[in-house]
Amino acid sequence: MDAPRITKEELKGKIAAGEDLTILDVRNPFDYAASDKKLPGAIRIPLKELASRVGELDKAKEAVAYCT
Repeated sequence: MDAPRITKEELKGKIAAGEDLTILDVRNPFDYAASDKKLPGAIRIPLKELASRVGELDKAKEAVAYCT
């Protein structure tokens, strides 16, 4: 199933508007460690683990996943 995509500007707007979101950083461990860019408050779940860890997410909140 494909999820709808949003732009970084749309995400910034949602955050600025105070929307109650779960932000997921799904980058693989190598890319995560190599990057100095991290969103405050993001939950770190690598994409390979997402299916087995989806139960950790609040179903009442919109989830936005990002990677590089």
